[in-house]
Amino acid sequence: MGRTEPVSANAITTPGVDVTSPLVDRLWFNALWFQGIWFCTVLGRDTLLPLALLLLALHFWLARSDWRGELRYLVLLGGIGITADALLSATGVFQFNGGVLVPLWLCCLWLGFSATLRRSLGWLGTWPLLASVAGAIAFPLNYLLGHRLGAVDLGYSVPVTLGLLAVIWGLLLPLMFRLGAGLSSNRRSP
Repeated sequence: MGRTEPVSANAITTPGVDVTSPLVDRLWFNALWFQGIWFCTVLGRDTLLPLALLLLALHFWLARSDWRGELRYLVLLGGIGITADALLSATGVFQFNGGVLVPLWLCCLWLGFSATLRRSLGWLGTWPLLASVAGAIAFPLNYLLGHRLGAVDLGYSVPVTLGLLAVIWGLLLPLMFRLGAGLSSNRRSP
């Protein structure tokens, strides 16, 4: 499948959005902001969760012109990731400290990741096949890194877990982009 729209390095790639977008929509800012969320949640987990929550609050403050639409977007798309992780946890693929199904820090990470889907990663949504390949590679590698950093234990062997995650996220990431595009177009409709 081919690319469907031009990409600007400085703005979100949602059709109809001005290139001179606010700070929250800038590719560089969103990428750095998400890295902050990632470090706080994966490395700091519960210890740095308050800082990660402050970063989420900053996001909503910067997106305050449509904070309700932004909240709806993040909850729906983040909910897909949280649900997938809950199912993987319930089936023994993932095991988190304290026996929780999905820790709060991971929910925060999913909300943060969702904000990248129409900003710093927005370009990827215009290439569904590439999004599938990226999901099949990047997500398993991130979970493997989380495992190596002590954020999650794996209930199955590393190859089995990575293979399962590759299939799941090869399917779900393009779906998240598609659902996100639908939410974005609904937001602009009268």
